[in-house]
Amino acid sequence: MEFSAADFERLLMFEHSRKASEAQYINDPLDSDNLLKWGGALLELSQFQSIPDAKLMLNDAISKLEEALTLNPGKHQALWFLGNAHTSYAFLVPDVDEAKLHLDKATEYYQRAENEDPGNEIYLKALEVAAKAPELHMEFTKGMAQQALVGGGGPSPSSNSGKKKKKNNDFTYDVCGWIILAFGIVAWVGMAKSSGPPPPAR
Repeated sequence: MEFSAADFERLLMFEHSRKASEAQYINDPLDSDNLLKWGGALLELSQFQSIPDAKLMLNDAISKLEEALTLNPGKHQALWFLGNAHTSYAFLVPDVDEAKLHLDKATEYYQRAENEDPGNEIYLKALEVAAKAPELHMEFTKGMAQQALVGGGGPSPSSNSGKKKKKNNDFTYDVCGWIILAFGIVAWVGMAKSSGPPPPAR
């Protein structure tokens, strides 16, 4: 997987954030904001990993975010991140039943986030997207299966298998990247709105 310069900068930024959060955790393991930041960094970093490594990183993110919730059960941002982590994980598994478990958890976390911060547009949008996620997952897995069929059969299966695998991985990363990007944009817009406009000049 090749990275653009912007992707590489994001990778470095989130890796720095992950390391800083890890160091902060040693000093203060009860800092729920730090755990939120750590879980968020792991969620972002998972986009740059192979599927098995992304799953491990997402599980680690889920663990950190759940720990933040044990310290601060009303932390709606942690609930929202947990919804994103489970959504991302669902799109990494081809099994519909396993994916449905993660998508159901995601919806539950988004609903809890919205309950904690009623009317939050980000959480409402996340719930709207989550309602469509099972259908998107089915289309995604069908697309992966069709790509595997179309890519199969040729003069030399051994020479094509490397290209086919790379093409499938690229497709997987593209879809997962778009999903995470959509959630990221929604998050960014929400954070911009929550911080409000700058104070008027005097």
